[in-house]
Amino acid sequence: MYDICLVAHFAYGALAGGCNGHIGGVERQTSLTARWLAARGHRVSLITWDEGQPDDAVIDGVRVIKMCRQDAGRRGLRFFHPRWTSLQRALRTADADVYYQNCAEYVTGQIGLWCRRHQRKFVFSVANDPEVEPELPGMKRRERVLYRYGLRVADRVVVQTRSQQARLRAGFGCDSVVIPMPCPGPPDGQYRPPPPPDGLRRVLWVGRICQQKRPDRLLELARVCPDLQFDLVGPPARDAYSRDVLQQADSVRNVTVRGAIPRKQMLDIYRGAACLCCTSDIEGFPNTFLEAWSLGLPVVSTFDPDDLIASRALGAAARDLPGLAAALRTLLNTPQQWLKASANGRRYYLENHTVETILPRFERVFLEVLHGRAARSPTNGAIPCDSATLSTPS
Repeated sequence: MYDICLVAHFAYGALAGGCNGHIGGVERQTSLTARWLAARGHRVSLITWDEGQPDDAVIDGVRVIKMCRQDAGRRGLRFFHPRWTSLQRALRTADADVYYQNCAEYVTGQIGLWCRRHQRKFVFSVANDPEVEPELPGMKRRERVLYRYGLRVADRVVVQTRSQQARLRAGFGCDSVVIPMPCPGPPDGQYRPPPPPDGLRRVLWVGRICQQKRPDRLLELARVCPDLQFDLVGPPARDAYSRDVLQQADSVRNVTVRGAIPRKQMLDIYRGAACLCCTSDIEGFPNTFLEAWSLGLPVVSTFDPDDLIASRALGAAARDLPGLAAALRTLLNTPQQWLKASANGRRYYLENHTVETILPRFERVFLEVLHGRAARSPTNGAIPCDSATLSTPS
């Protein structure tokens, strides 16, 4: 058994079971991975922001090591102190054999640099499609430099889709292994196939209410589909866009804004819907898709990872608002098509995203980098990521 440290600044709430702070797919998957590795007998630590938790709290066998508070320090200086200094202190405290981080940011380079200097192994996982785009949209120059460095020195890079793998190789010259993300769902003995929609048909939208997720499209969709009911679930970002979306939603009679809902109640929310709707242009592989498919709920989406929705008939993929409206009407008014999408979604989930299927593959990656073996993907051959010294990109 080994010492494994996962770095996820916002993951304390997901591990502790709270609903405060930002808890997205990355945080849920990281906390799930930490618990599973601890149950396997590894000594697992998780580095997060200080959210008021006690020092060295242990949750489900996972040691939580806190950094500084997210808002600590003076603007303009906090990047170095206390953020970077407290991260280095936490990495030393963990004293792990291998460090893992998911989601591209400047922290990727900071962890990679620390691991290189202290001869520790580093595994990085891509969370979203923009992280494999050469221009790295949304990142400042300093963040881009550190992230690219982290990619180069990582002992292994994990991606979620073949599309991400191809773009990472083309844009960064970096090889990777494809491992889908895990999602807990009901086993066959507890699974209840949902019936096709009848009567009041509810369309579910789940995510952070922010511009990247494009919930404004859902409001437009509700206006052109007055015969359907739409549930908007998720916490708002603290910006003018989110406030405007919520204000507009109040005037759309067939939209119900439900806000953030505790995880324990989400099962009933999914089961009360006819389908899940995604309105994003950019994603990685939404955790909400996996949650929906695990329950046999079709997905209608403007984002289709590796063309899975279209090619495997897991719901319907659309390019724009008229396409979404047409796809919803066809799916919800055609029981045979809906039942086929429901069964296909459940089958796809069982074959590709159960905890028992995926997390042993992550464990295998950690063990391979520790023992210096080249990893192999079932479909992609092989994969260490090239190393290089820190340099400023052109």
